[in-house]
Amino acid sequence: MTKKSKGLWMAIIGASFWGGSGAAAQYLFANTSMTAIWLVTVRLLFGGGIMLLIGLARHRDQIKAILSNKRDIAILVIFAFLGNFNSQLTYMLAVQASNASTATVIQYLSPVLIILWLAFRNREWPRRIDVISIIFALVGTFLLVTGGRLDALTITPNALMWGSSAALAASIYTLAPRSLLARYDTITVCGMAMFLGGLCISPNLFLTPVPHFTGLEWLDLIYIVVFGTMMAYTFFLGSVKYISPALTGMLSAFEPLVATFLTVTLLGTKLTSITLLGSFLIIFGILIESIPFKRIKMALH
Repeated sequence: MTKKSKGLWMAIIGASFWGGSGAAAQYLFANTSMTAIWLVTVRLLFGGGIMLLIGLARHRDQIKAILSNKRDIAILVIFAFLGNFNSQLTYMLAVQASNASTATVIQYLSPVLIILWLAFRNREWPRRIDVISIIFALVGTFLLVTGGRLDALTITPNALMWGSSAALAASIYTLAPRSLLARYDTITVCGMAMFLGGLCISPNLFLTPVPHFTGLEWLDLIYIVVFGTMMAYTFFLGSVKYISPALTGMLSAFEPLVATFLTVTLLGTKLTSITLLGSFLIIFGILIESIPFKRIKMALH
């Protein structure tokens, strides 16, 4: 297997694991008394703890370096709470209020928010391709939320609020740790941030009764923690070593695609043709950001 093929499969598998974790969470919300905050606490503590142990085994010196630098600690705390914890909690609340497909697609709007923030910070107009991407995303969001009608919503206001909050949190999650990720191992940084967030909200495990799970539901929870968290991060972020970030970004579309496929086929979620069209426009609008049009134009000439 070539390095490029390895990178492609790692990105696809990682994004698919993320999409699967949303569907798995939807199943547990529908069939147990589990709450979003309880699930996020378990996910951060155990998923982040495993990643942190990997970091300790591989890059103990990096952990010491981060903890000895006040600026790095401040960035880590922002990443842990405003980015990581906030992103996971709002996403799970969106899944609980709607379904994994809708929540994942709305969260997928985060690149649009990043484009707008960078344009504002740099005091320059977005590129033409950025404007096209934003238009596609906005039209898709309108169709997804309203079903093409102005007099009604196809999702609840809570679902829209938490989904939009998840997109904003995902934007912070992407932008906040850039200086850390440029200097330290990705798995180590993410593991530290996740475990820190989980540690601070760990009292929820004692204040909230443990949900009654069947054997299948325990396997579902294990999937979310091990595959939907630890393995998803390991595969997806590791793919950048073998393929370009642009290609990795394109393959992240497998997350909403897998979430939609699983919720429709396995969980019986019904999506209208209009909401499916809206989802497609959002995904397509973000995907065109990753297409290297300049390189293609140069190759054609």
